[in-house]
Amino acid sequence: MPSDCVVQPNADDMTTIRDQRSIMLFRLGVAALAVLFCLSWSSAHARPTSRFPDLRGEFVRQCAPHMLGRWVHPEAVCSCLHDHAAAVVEDADLREALLRGISETGVPTIESNWVPATKQSEIGPTFTKIAKPALQCMFDPAK
Repeated sequence: MPSDCVVQPNADDMTTIRDQRSIMLFRLGVAALAVLFCLSWSSAHARPTSRFPDLRGEFVRQCAPHMLGRWVHPEAVCSCLHDHAAAVVEDADLREALLRGISETGVPTIESNWVPATKQSEIGPTFTKIAKPALQCMFDPAK
């Protein structure tokens, strides 16, 4: 075949080439979307949690100064009170009031005006429930 001859593809060849290009572009688009999805998903999980307050850390920060002079390891006592004594209180209002009392005074305290009137009768039983873990925290917080 001479070099100056150019072979023109027929219409069927052109359709096949166009179909192959379309399939290739479709696959490339799907792959690009998959990569974008994976990148956005992983970066969503890698975001710092600074938008969400560290409630436990804030509690320990407020509680520890009240424990200075009373306990050798005030942060350990406060952490234990948060993680063990307050954790046994199922009711959110009573638990919040207990944490407020500890962070403001350094001892388990619930003021009656910190909880709704309907739950004020539960303050006594709440202290009974937290007595053992609170004493454990104060006198042996490592356990």
